[in-house]
Amino acid sequence: MEHSFEVYFEDNLIFYSNKNWIHPLFEFEKFLNNGNFHTEKLFVKDKIIGKAAAMLLIHFNIHKIHAKTLSHLGRDILDAYQISYTYDTLIDRIYCQTEELLHDISDTEIAYSMLKSRAADTHKEE
Repeated sequence: MEHSFEVYFEDNLIFYSNKNWIHPLFEFEKFLNNGNFHTEKLFVKDKIIGKAAAMLLIHFNIHKIHAKTLSHLGRDILDAYQISYTYDTLIDRIYCQTEELLHDISDTEIAYSMLKSRAADTHKEE
Protein backbone atom coordinates (compact mmCIF):
# COMPACT_ATOMS: atom_id res chain seq x y z
CA MET A 1 0.00 0.00 0.00
CA GLU A 2 1.30 3.41 -0.94
CA HIS A 3 -1.45 5.34 0.88
CA SER A 4 -3.21 4.98 4.22
CA PHE A 5 -6.56 4.33 2.47
CA GLU A 6 -7.04 2.95 -1.04
CA VAL A 7 -10.06 1.90 -3.10
CA TYR A 8 -9.86 -0.33 -6.15
CA PHE A 9 -12.23 -1.28 -8.92
CA GLU A 10 -11.06 -4.23 -11.02
CA ASP A 11 -7.45 -3.83 -9.85
CA ASN A 12 -7.43 -0.10 -10.71
CA LEU A 13 -6.81 2.41 -7.95
CA ILE A 14 -9.76 4.82 -8.14
CA PHE A 15 -9.47 6.68 -4.83
CA TYR A 16 -6.90 7.19 -2.11
CA SER A 17 -6.21 9.32 0.94
CA ASN A 18 -3.30 9.82 3.29
CA LYS A 19 -5.26 11.53 6.05
CA ASN A 20 -5.63 9.89 9.44
CA TRP A 21 -8.41 8.68 11.72
CA ILE A 22 -11.76 8.30 9.89
CA HIS A 23 -11.36 11.35 7.65
CA PRO A 24 -10.42 9.26 4.58
CA LEU A 25 -13.73 7.42 4.91
CA PHE A 26 -15.74 10.62 4.77
CA GLU A 27 -13.63 11.83 1.82
CA PHE A 28 -14.47 8.49 0.21
CA GLU A 29 -18.17 9.10 0.89
CA LYS A 30 -17.97 12.41 -1.04
CA PHE A 31 -16.20 10.59 -3.87
CA LEU A 32 -18.98 8.00 -3.94
CA ASN A 33 -21.65 10.70 -3.97
CA ASN A 34 -20.07 12.28 -7.06
CA GLY A 35 -19.99 9.07 -9.09
CA ASN A 36 -22.06 6.13 -10.14
CA PHE A 37 -20.37 3.22 -8.39
CA HIS A 38 -21.53 -0.27 -7.54
CA THR A 39 -19.90 -0.17 -4.13
CA GLU A 40 -20.28 -3.90 -3.60
CA LYS A 41 -17.73 -4.35 -6.43
CA LEU A 42 -15.10 -2.11 -4.85
CA PHE A 43 -12.13 -3.38 -2.86
CA VAL A 44 -10.91 -1.23 0.06
CA LYS A 45 -7.46 -1.36 1.61
CA ASP A 46 -6.99 0.53 4.87
CA LYS A 47 -3.96 0.90 7.11
CA ILE A 48 -5.95 0.45 10.34
CA ILE A 49 -9.49 -0.82 10.68
CA GLY A 50 -11.19 -0.71 14.02
CA LYS A 51 -14.87 -0.88 14.73
CA ALA A 52 -15.52 2.69 13.49
CA ALA A 53 -13.92 2.14 10.07
CA ALA A 54 -15.58 -1.26 9.75
CA MET A 55 -19.00 0.19 10.48
CA LEU A 56 -18.53 3.03 8.00
CA LEU A 57 -17.39 0.63 5.27
CA ILE A 58 -20.46 -1.51 5.93
CA HIS A 59 -22.62 1.63 5.80
CA PHE A 60 -21.07 2.41 2.38
CA ASN A 61 -21.95 -1.13 1.21
CA ILE A 62 -18.34 -2.28 0.80
CA HIS A 63 -18.08 -6.07 0.69
CA LYS A 64 -14.35 -6.67 0.21
CA ILE A 65 -11.75 -5.25 2.58
CA HIS A 66 -8.08 -5.65 3.45
CA ALA A 67 -6.62 -4.15 6.64
CA LYS A 68 -2.94 -3.86 7.38
CA THR A 69 -4.02 -3.85 11.05
CA LEU A 70 -7.45 -5.00 12.23
CA SER A 71 -8.85 -4.82 15.74
CA HIS A 72 -10.94 -7.60 17.30
CA LEU A 73 -13.93 -5.23 17.50
CA GLY A 74 -13.50 -4.42 13.80
CA ARG A 75 -13.28 -8.11 12.96
CA ASP A 76 -16.36 -8.91 15.03
CA ILE A 77 -18.51 -6.35 13.21
CA LEU A 78 -17.22 -7.48 9.79
CA ASP A 79 -18.10 -11.05 10.75
CA ALA A 80 -21.55 -10.03 12.02
CA TYR A 81 -22.32 -8.39 8.66
CA GLN A 82 -20.67 -11.22 6.68
CA ILE A 83 -18.12 -8.98 4.98
CA SER A 84 -15.21 -10.57 3.13
CA TYR A 85 -11.93 -9.36 4.65
CA THR A 86 -8.26 -10.13 5.07
CA TYR A 87 -5.66 -8.58 7.34
CA ASP A 88 -1.95 -8.63 8.03
CA THR A 89 -2.08 -8.12 11.80
CA LEU A 90 -4.92 -8.69 14.26
CA ILE A 91 -4.73 -6.68 17.48
CA ASP A 92 -6.81 -6.76 20.62
CA ARG A 93 -7.96 -3.17 20.32
CA ILE A 94 -7.19 0.26 18.97
CA TYR A 95 -6.65 2.62 21.84
CA CYS A 96 -8.77 5.53 20.69
CA GLN A 97 -11.90 7.20 21.98
CA THR A 98 -13.87 6.25 18.87
CA GLU A 99 -13.41 2.54 19.41
CA GLU A 100 -14.53 2.93 23.01
CA LEU A 101 -17.48 5.12 22.02
CA LEU A 102 -18.78 2.45 19.64
CA HIS A 103 -18.03 -0.51 21.90
CA ASP A 104 -21.70 -1.40 22.51
CA ILE A 105 -23.10 -0.07 19.20
CA SER A 106 -23.97 -2.60 16.48
CA ASP A 107 -26.30 -0.53 14.25
CA THR A 108 -24.32 1.01 11.37
CA GLU A 109 -26.81 3.88 10.95
CA ILE A 110 -26.35 4.97 14.57
CA ALA A 111 -22.58 4.61 14.24
CA TYR A 112 -22.56 6.61 11.01
CA SER A 113 -24.47 9.51 12.62
CA MET A 114 -22.18 9.54 15.66
CA LEU A 115 -19.01 9.37 13.57
CA LYS A 116 -20.15 11.97 11.05
CA SER A 117 -20.82 14.38 13.92
CA ARG A 118 -17.44 13.67 15.57
CA ALA A 119 -15.59 14.06 12.27
CA ALA A 120 -17.32 17.39 11.62
CA ASP A 121 -16.38 18.58 15.11
CA THR A 122 -12.71 17.63 14.69
CA HIS A 123 -12.63 19.22 11.23
CA LYS A 124 -13.77 22.53 12.80
CA GLU A 125 -10.87 22.35 15.25
CA GLU A 126 -8.24 22.00 12.52
